[in-house]
Amino acid sequence: MTQPPDVWPPPLDPKPPRPRDEAGRPLPDGTPSRLVLPDFDAMSIDEGHEAAIAFFGAGNYFGAHEAWETCWARCKGTGDEEFFKGLAQLGAGYTHWLRGNAHGANALLGRALERIGRHGTTHRGIDIASFMAMVEDVRAEAERCEAAGEPLPLLETRMVPRA
Repeated sequence: MTQPPDVWPPPLDPKPPRPRDEAGRPLPDGTPSRLVLPDFDAMSIDEGHEAAIAFFGAGNYFGAHEAWETCWARCKGTGDEEFFKGLAQLGAGYTHWLRGNAHGANALLGRALERIGRHGTTHRGIDIASFMAMVEDVRAEAERCEAAGEPLPLLETRMVPRA
């Protein structure tokens, strides 16, 4: 485990603005962005985590991914690093679902479940056991669709279960 820097959380290099569509896919430079997200780099870890939970509940999985990814970057070298990495992967997995990519959804949700599951029954306000059961159902459906060569069905929007 690395030693935390003197300034905590460490400052992040700002991400360059990139135009994106509603599902987070990059658009050509100079195209107006159709996805507007807050400046997650300006938020505390707790604020970013709460924003991610809200985005997830609204079905904006790319926004949730971006918020949790920022939390992950800020938690490098701490006990929460793997937790937020798993949540960022979870948001990315759901984003792949919306884009119709069963393989990507299955793979990322599987990795997310491994990481999130290491954090007991509750962590940072999330009911881990309930969340994992919900995500496992989605992952299993992605796996089934991938194996059968079928398109992914519409994804039911659900809230992150709170502890």
